[in-house]
Amino acid sequence: MNPAWRELPVRTALPALRHALDERGVAVLAAPPGTGKTTLVPLALAGLLDGDADGPVRRVLVAEPRRLAVRAAARRMAWLLDSRWGLGAPPAEGWGKIGHTVRGERRVGPGTVVEVVTTGVLLQRLQRDQELPGVDVVVLDECHERHLDADTALAFLLDVRAALRPDLRILCASATSDTEAWARLLGDAQGPAPVVEAHGVSHPVEVVWAPPPRAVRPAHGTRVDPALLDHVATTVRRALAERDGDVLCFLPGTGEIARVAGQLGGVPAEVLQLHGRAPQAVQDAALTPSSARRVVLATAVAESSLTVPGVRVVVDAGLAREPRTDHARGLAALVTVRASLAAARQRAGRAGREAPGTVYRCWAEAEDARAARYPTPEIALADLTPFALQAACWGDPDATGLALPDRPPAGAMAAARETLLALGAVDADGRATPRGTRLARTGLHPRLGRALVDGAPAVGARRAAEVVALLSEEPPRALGDDLGAVWRLVRSSGDPYAGRWRDEVRRLRRATSDEPATALPDVAAAGLVVALAFPERIARARVERPAPGERSPYLMASGTAAELAPGTALGALPWLAVAAADRPAGAHSARVLHAAALDEDTALLAGASLLSAREEVHWDTRRDEVTARRVESLGAIELAEKPLTRPDRALVRAAVLEGLTREGVSALLTFPSPGLRERLAFLRAAIGDPWPDVSDEALLDRAEEWLEPELSRARRRADLARINTTDALQRLLPWASGQAGRLDELAPERVAVPSGSRIRVDYSTGRPVLAVKLQELFGWKAAPALAGGRVPLTVQLLSPAGRPAAITGDLEGFWQNGYHAVRADLRGRYPRHPWPEDPTTAEPTKRTNARK
Repeated sequence: MNPAWRELPVRTALPALRHALDERGVAVLAAPPGTGKTTLVPLALAGLLDGDADGPVRRVLVAEPRRLAVRAAARRMAWLLDSRWGLGAPPAEGWGKIGHTVRGERRVGPGTVVEVVTTGVLLQRLQRDQELPGVDVVVLDECHERHLDADTALAFLLDVRAALRPDLRILCASATSDTEAWARLLGDAQGPAPVVEAHGVSHPVEVVWAPPPRAVRPAHGTRVDPALLDHVATTVRRALAERDGDVLCFLPGTGEIARVAGQLGGVPAEVLQLHGRAPQAVQDAALTPSSARRVVLATAVAESSLTVPGVRVVVDAGLAREPRTDHARGLAALVTVRASLAAARQRAGRAGREAPGTVYRCWAEAEDARAARYPTPEIALADLTPFALQAACWGDPDATGLALPDRPPAGAMAAARETLLALGAVDADGRATPRGTRLARTGLHPRLGRALVDGAPAVGARRAAEVVALLSEEPPRALGDDLGAVWRLVRSSGDPYAGRWRDEVRRLRRATSDEPATALPDVAAAGLVVALAFPERIARARVERPAPGERSPYLMASGTAAELAPGTALGALPWLAVAAADRPAGAHSARVLHAAALDEDTALLAGASLLSAREEVHWDTRRDEVTARRVESLGAIELAEKPLTRPDRALVRAAVLEGLTREGVSALLTFPSPGLRERLAFLRAAIGDPWPDVSDEALLDRAEEWLEPELSRARRRADLARINTTDALQRLLPWASGQAGRLDELAPERVAVPSGSRIRVDYSTGRPVLAVKLQELFGWKAAPALAGGRVPLTVQLLSPAGRPAAITGDLEGFWQNGYHAVRADLRGRYPRHPWPEDPTTAEPTKRTNARK
């Protein structure tokens, strides 16, 4: 065995780790990157280290979140066991005691003791055989990264250990010291699981704050301001000039890595691009010590999953990628976000693994105050359709019985269940159907599994597998947005993407039936398979014949507007099957990134579940009337319509109610003023029940009580305006309680005054007001109170010309105090009218004095 294993810091923690697993069967290991957590611990648990010859040999399964980390960990363990193997390709006789499995690639022999797999592969194995026969220990590595597959696998493993395999040992390995939650999750009646810590050799890391000289635009979607990437490249050059050793630069994705790499031509170092799509030779070169100076441009995979030797300097762009799902529009994508403080610490630590180092942070120190402390768990952000299918196949459709670190959001789970139900993957209770089990075993997103399974009979198994493989790993944008053209290019290409595509095609061919190719042309076959995967993204042009040089916008079946990107390779097509789309900053429509041509017949075939024929009866606010039509549609895309001459009366009534809701009861109905509605509103305010609420909202809620049968006969605004609302409102009076007969007593329409006149009471302001000429009230010492004596009648005293002279709620007090001032003011102007000294004893009159 290579003696290098004795230099790994985690070696000192191995006795405590073995003891914890022997005693409890579960444990949490906290060990910083570079300590040997990923490579030495599995060998020790398997009993393969020097000095373990007398102990039992256990089969260990190590789960990593990324394929790149799987291969790197397996090679490193093989190197520790026998230095003859090195870090290159495996020997002809196979991997021996160390093996690995990723999707589409399995290198395991009969003597394999330690197997490294992706968490996705582990989930597939658990679904096929929950007992994991032959496996003694499972190590979930990098659990601190909170990938959804890893969280799910741990929940399943805890179920297996509790119900089927109490002897199964589970170890959660984290590169951070935040282990309390994991210890509680793995705990049992004895308490939290034991936590074992391994302390690496930590060298000091100097922090250099290197913000851009000018403001840069915030990232949106996957777009990063080129000015920031230019600054990152400049900072790499600065780091090469100011510091010794290799430089590790963190960037959010492969596009940003390629751009920065293009700006580093001529630097005194080898520039390597390390990411999941990088060729194997480049990955090996980045993970192998070198005598020449290097610049390694990497994604977050190098934060903790991989150790790049020779690094003394880290340049951190400060960005990361997270999934986002727009359930309403059926769009899911990665977005660029500010990296968390925990991620920034992980990245900086890579500079101090072997010696004192330096980190250049391409942002201002003050920005850390706005950054998240930890990365958001993937379960809170991602499309949960694959997770929901996994849970359904496991027998827990709602995932309520799973020991998850965080519960899945209810809205995202509901959207996932709806998708699975449409795919036929679950039944009405959420239980997995045989079809759902088959889709899960493809190892694909359920949508892609559906495209493979249903596409094979329609286009042939090989062509279905080829198109689904394109959807499984999005093609490079440089190949264009026409998926049919990309398919033709990839078939004849020898680049790394084409190699991975062929591997995936072979895997998918094994996962489906061997259906022969049909007569459908390749162009139509591509569109059909894409549409089977994403029927909500079937799109039709909104303009049949756009002007020369213009392209029509599209409407997707989901209801989302979409447009082709500038420079598109797609022609003026009437129908599209959209495979990928995003929403640029400030845009009102989605932008099509990849799509395939489609014709209407194929669209109707693929989107059959979205086809509907319905009667639409609604209120047209522009025409102020009910419109009725029969519509045939594919989701939100209207295929045909015709007017309805005899719509259902219930639908018409609902449409009129819609109009009343949108425009207001008072706007469409005529209420006399003064009138019954105002009197009822007064009684409601003064007394309350049983007098009805006659506000617009309340009348709308009870429309079917007081507006029938008039409502059912109305079709337009004029019909509503003709309704006698006074008669209609009578239906709301409290007849049952016997109070309806007291309406005129409690809120009289008119009040008799001493002159003999019956004056109408004005209730329009909410308080009763009686406007009457002053001379008609002589002898009236006090006005009556309404609403059973609760509300005094307000009297507005008018001049002989009918103009307001005074207003009072206390007529007796007015006669004593206010009358004389009014008399003095008006007597000279109206000498023919009586102005007695004592109005309380004078005769009321509607007439003038007799001529002298």
